[in-house]
Amino acid sequence: MSKNAPIYGLMAEFEAPDHLLAAARRAYQEGYRRMDAYSPFPVEGLAEAIGFHKNRLPLIVLIGGLLGCIGGYSLFYFTEVIDYPLNVGGRPHHSWPAFIPIAFETTILLAAFAAVLGMLALNGLPQPYHPVFNVPEFTRASRDRFFLCIESRDPKFDLEATRKFLQSLGAGRVSEVEI
Repeated sequence: MSKNAPIYGLMAEFEAPDHLLAAARRAYQEGYRRMDAYSPFPVEGLAEAIGFHKNRLPLIVLIGGLLGCIGGYSLFYFTEVIDYPLNVGGRPHHSWPAFIPIAFETTILLAAFAAVLGMLALNGLPQPYHPVFNVPEFTRASRDRFFLCIESRDPKFDLEATRKFLQSLGAGRVSEVEI
């Protein structure tokens, strides 16, 4: 790689989850905000260590559920009361207890769609290409190695200073991630 080629960031490799967790906390304390961590299994506290504190998915699911409930009830109201009013057994056209099963089902349906689509959107999926796969050692991220990647678009990122910082955290290897 030439020295002037743009890079995605620097990736540090660790042998144990505790080392990765400590490195992520230290990097966050030092002011790095554009970073991500990769491990073969979930590490307790790692998401918080790299700065994930809020999750908007519950709000998206709630909005999807509410829209489903209102939409299902409105559709049933329109068909039973406005579009095709049919008197069955002398009941009123707007017999709300009969609308509840439809409203419940559409609530669950749209909440589930909102959950799946919201999860995909918030995670940026599908993502057929990611620069971290350009690092040959990254294949071990799904087996026995732990990685911390600080992106070059981080305001505090400086190639040499960040490399020294990652090496000071006890990383076994620090690699440049090509774009």
